[in-house]
Amino acid sequence: MEKYRVADIKQAPHGAKKIEWARQYMPSLQFLENKYSASQPFRGATIAACLHLEAKTACLLLTLKRLGATVAACGSNPLSTQDDVCAALAEGGVNVFSRRGMSTEEYFGYVRDVLEFRPNVIVDDGADVVALIHKERQDLIAGIAGGSEETTSGVKRLKAMQADGVLKFPVISVNDALSKYLFDNRYGTGQSVWDGVMRTTNMVVAGRVVVVVGYGWCGKGVARRAAGMGARVVVTEIDPHRACEALMDGFDVMTMEEAARVGDIFLTLTGNIRVIDGRHFPLMKNGVIMGNAGHFDVEICKPDLAALADRVEHLRDNIETYVMKDGRRLNLLGEGRLVNLACADGHPIEIMDLSFSLQLEAALHVYTHKMSPGVHPVPEETDRAVMDSKLAALGVRIDQLTPEQKEYMKSWKD
Repeated sequence: MEKYRVADIKQAPHGAKKIEWARQYMPSLQFLENKYSASQPFRGATIAACLHLEAKTACLLLTLKRLGATVAACGSNPLSTQDDVCAALAEGGVNVFSRRGMSTEEYFGYVRDVLEFRPNVIVDDGADVVALIHKERQDLIAGIAGGSEETTSGVKRLKAMQADGVLKFPVISVNDALSKYLFDNRYGTGQSVWDGVMRTTNMVVAGRVVVVVGYGWCGKGVARRAAGMGARVVVTEIDPHRACEALMDGFDVMTMEEAARVGDIFLTLTGNIRVIDGRHFPLMKNGVIMGNAGHFDVEICKPDLAALADRVEHLRDNIETYVMKDGRRLNLLGEGRLVNLACADGHPIEIMDLSFSLQLEAALHVYTHKMSPGVHPVPEETDRAVMDSKLAALGVRIDQLTPEQKEYMKSWKD
């Protein structure tokens, strides 16, 4: 059985430097490694991971290996995979299967390669591994203690599997932990999306009309940073509570049909399909920029865009310019894939330190606890412990309840 399949193993030294840079700014992950290094809690475990294979993820995978696990990993997105990091992981003893720019067929082939290691624990990002196990490799289910899921899109899929009665092992929803969505989704996405847009286009944000499609935690982060850079922000929503929240946060709220006529930059963050499609492209101004920050490349409908276009031009890396039959030019970033990873380096290191600490703790929890099949929240004490370790690493202290205060909070009499 192959131990790795990467683009160029000779790139390993460069990838190792990127990993070393990231690791020094991940104190929570280092804290957990030090905490568990003596006990080696993953000894005997095989962990399958399908994640964005870049330097921060590599720190998690190497930590899992140092804590005793056999680790097999594949990239969850063809444009987020960094070939030098994959090479460094292979040199570091992680069984890695991925390359930047892989086709859909290659991607699922790599997932199948990972499953050949017969994992006990799944660390997923988008739920493709879990779904493929239930479709093709049910022979593995008896040996799987459980898994964890990183993204909103993946959790939606898992909950749909649970509702259909087909999810056969427990999966912890890391995405729904306070430590995840309050920081990763809001601050991580908020910063990294704009990093991708600005790095790719080299254009100014101030003064432009930015349309944020979806006002969940990711959308809130993107909208706030757009406003901070001087943009005028328009939000589109289907949820009345979130729409009202956007209004009270100072943003305009419109339908997508209305927003399509006025926007300069469109960013989708819904986790749903066809939120910008053939109804909207004919209404857009010349020169608009479109990017997606949802997990899958289905939010901006590429088939509709291609059908309406006269031709596609490539004037700059990671930008496809669709020239409409009337001469308008609509620009799509990163093939409609995750703009913060396809066009940049993803979330800031310190943010992923929190998320990957949660992933490690979730993996350890499912491996060491007997849990029923289905989607489970991160245990509250685990969520809090990760934040405590982060504050401690930053040298920040917070107050603690006194015994009297604890008793008062539990009483109904006073």
